[in-house]
Amino acid sequence: MSEMVRKIHYDELRKLMNLYKQLHPDDPEVEENESLESLWNDIYNDPNLHYLIITKDEEIISSCTLAIIKNLTRNLRPYGLIENVITHSDHREKGYGTKVLHKAIEIAKENNCYKVMLLTGSQKEETLRFYEQAGFNRRIKTGFIISL
Repeated sequence: MSEMVRKIHYDELRKLMNLYKQLHPDDPEVEENESLESLWNDIYNDPNLHYLIITKDEEIISSCTLAIIKNLTRNLRPYGLIENVITHSDHREKGYGTKVLHKAIEIAKENNCYKVMLLTGSQKEETLRFYEQAGFNRRIKTGFIISL
């Protein structure tokens, strides 16, 4: 497995959106328009947002997003939040998801984060074990969500 984790390039948005169809298959198709372009410009140029990917044969096969969030506690140290962890169904159980998570953790450390959090909607034990094997502990805190 020689594929490297890297930050997404600006022109790879459509490839990422294709991968996201596996993450949330019921989401409506996103139109390519000025709103999407404006949002992508904001995201891409935000130094606190990191879209990490692994590519193979010019397609994105694994990705996660890391947000660095400024903080007034913990000696003013920020924290990281990981979202949208996905590996293409044809490439799972090959270590790609772990690689993007570890890169996100590395970036969080470089940014002096005191912790990194993630939530998963999955109740599957194999998914929960995957996150634990990547270094996350499901027993430290309890997550709560309000869907809006």
